[in-house]
Amino acid sequence: MDRHNLDGDEAVRSTNDDASHCKRFAVHLGYWSDPYLPLLVRNTERKTPEINRGYFARVTVITNMVEKFIKAMKGNCQIVNFGAGFDTLFWKLKGADLPVKKFVEIDFANVTSRKCHYIKNNNKLMEALHCDDEEVSYNTTELHSGIYHLASADLRKLSEVESKLKECSMEFSVPTLFLFECVLVYMPIQFSHSLLQLIADKFSTTFCINYEQVNMTDRFGDVMLSNLRSRGCSLAGVEACASLKTQEDRFILNGWDGAQALEMNQVYHGLISPQEIQRIEKIEFLDEKELLDQLFHHYCICVAWKDSLDLKLNLLSIS
Repeated sequence: MDRHNLDGDEAVRSTNDDASHCKRFAVHLGYWSDPYLPLLVRNTERKTPEINRGYFARVTVITNMVEKFIKAMKGNCQIVNFGAGFDTLFWKLKGADLPVKKFVEIDFANVTSRKCHYIKNNNKLMEALHCDDEEVSYNTTELHSGIYHLASADLRKLSEVESKLKECSMEFSVPTLFLFECVLVYMPIQFSHSLLQLIADKFSTTFCINYEQVNMTDRFGDVMLSNLRSRGCSLAGVEACASLKTQEDRFILNGWDGAQALEMNQVYHGLISPQEIQRIEKIEFLDEKELLDQLFHHYCICVAWKDSLDLKLNLLSIS
């Protein structure tokens, strides 16, 4: 891999720290509760109200959809979080008494090594990993228990991904939910297509939640791309982010039965209760509501499915 790609990879890895600090600050202000995040993320950084509301919408809706999936499956399911970073979803689900058969996180080794370090050195995080007295094993970059696996891999390399899924004892016939939060967009389109095809080929009943940019062909999108490039971070897969249709099509073209994408404006006003919106909008005064609308117009959630069990589970609905 050439020097340019190495620099680009490092910039992509740094997005984990950016996102973690954003979430930490929003939690500090009271947008949502997460007692586990401060155990993994020590630093915080002041962000603007529109950024905080954006993360609130993202975290709230994805958490609600994951919980809906688990309840529909009565816990007989698996979750795989690709590019998980310092996400705390496993611990939040455990704390809410929503266990699953297996929860797997996969990310770059230099991200998982830091997460391993923090988990190993915190009793509260470690205690949640124990199941039926099974031993927790770990090395410098990975951690494995009966229900939770933190593994390192480059998602562009299918052989690595397949190997890690096998090491984590994934069951291909068990309903499995895959999570991607601003992950696919950093991969050249041929690599993200291959990864989505691999999932569709391997898992008979699978759902996917993908959160990332959309409507990136306008002036606002150009500015966003320019800002990211100035930080050495190019969106290599941005062609799939042209519209809601291109977001949906990449799943259909790679072996999935169907897909549905919604802009975050639709998500914010349609999938979050009015009471919750009223509560969080009192936390900070938002000077320019148009800026939040613009931001929400350029992010989306896309849900895809391969439904061999004919579950007819609609994650993008209120229930």
